Amino acid sequence: MYAAGFILLLGPLVTVHELGHYLVGRWFGVKAEAFSVGFGKELFGRTDKHGTRWKLSALPLGGYVQFKGDMDPASVPNPDAPAEPGCFQNAALWKRALIVAAGPVTNLLVAIAIFAAFFTIYGQPKIESEVDTRQIGEFAEESAARDAGLEVGDLIVAIDGDAIADFEEIRENIALYPNKSIVIGVERDGAQIDIPLTIASVEQTDNFGNTGTIGLIGVAPVEAEYVFKDVGILESIPLAASQCWEITKMMVTGIKQILVGDRSIKELGGPVKIAKFSGEQLSLGLVAFVNFAALISLNLAFINFLPIPALDGGHLAFYAAEAVRKKPVGPRATEYAYRTGIGLVLVFMVVVTVNDLVSLPVFGSIFGS
Repeated sequence: MYAAGFILLLGPLVTVHELGHYLVGRWFGVKAEAFSVGFGKELFGRTDKHGTRWKLSALPLGGYVQFKGDMDPASVPNPDAPAEPGCFQNAALWKRALIVAAGPVTNLLVAIAIFAAFFTIYGQPKIESEVDTRQIGEFAEESAARDAGLEVGDLIVAIDGDAIADFEEIRENIALYPNKSIVIGVERDGAQIDIPLTIASVEQTDNFGNTGTIGLIGVAPVEAEYVFKDVGILESIPLAASQCWEITKMMVTGIKQILVGDRSIKELGGPVKIAKFSGEQLSLGLVAFVNFAALISLNLAFINFLPIPALDGGHLAFYAAEAVRKKPVGPRATEYAYRTGIGLVLVFMVVVTVNDLVSLPVFGSIFGS
């Protein structure tokens, strides 16, 4: 199930990513010499009438389009390539930028399309109540809010001075910040009171044994329930784009927390964990699997936009520098930057793969003993 989920997940997502590069390149008259799903040794392939070699390669951890004038599959520019028609490096700067951006933009559009389809089919989940959902109806058995002095009936109106509109905003400002000290503004008996508290860090485990840490203060609204509001096709698109934006902000927050030590680097996942999760989601049915695919597609878009040489964002950073300098970055600096970028990516892959293996029961017991 893990292998099937991994192939069904990454195969299409990598293919549409590279098709984004390829199609925009073709549109601008740039020749693609190779289109590969996977890296390494070619398993099988064919060459089309345009001279592009379409192939499936042995290592299913990504893919690439190698344009004419690229030195390697990472699209490192070849300084010795002649300025011929159809050569990538001979294309106008804005064309090169659009070709590079097309890959992650395609992944983003896939995520938006999936979320929009879900909104159209199932509706938009909304929390409803006859009273204000910010009003505390009850506390959990263990509640940081109650311990800090909040009371049933208090109306939560602000967190760290920022106004709160509904219970969902309370959740959003709490769940990602375990162990964070905050100040909650509440209305009680007509007066506003500021109450400091520390968000509890709670480890949760799903039905597959996967654990994750979230922040909780242990409050629930008064007589609230979730309903699904009907959404039209046109309305679903901006809702889906907004959801992608919120998820992206969550990813940025998570990375910042790992960098400053607020979260463990063990929470990062790589190919092994993606295979595990994709197999688990596939076992839950098509809807769960497609929703997971949207999240991974959005992750691919986000990661590829990071300004790291060898990733799409790194290429875009070089083009930005070229636009400012009015000439390309020198070949020596480019080579060193790409080598450094590839090194960083490889180190990251090793770290997340070790994390993945340790998280598996069989390997975790070996490393833990």
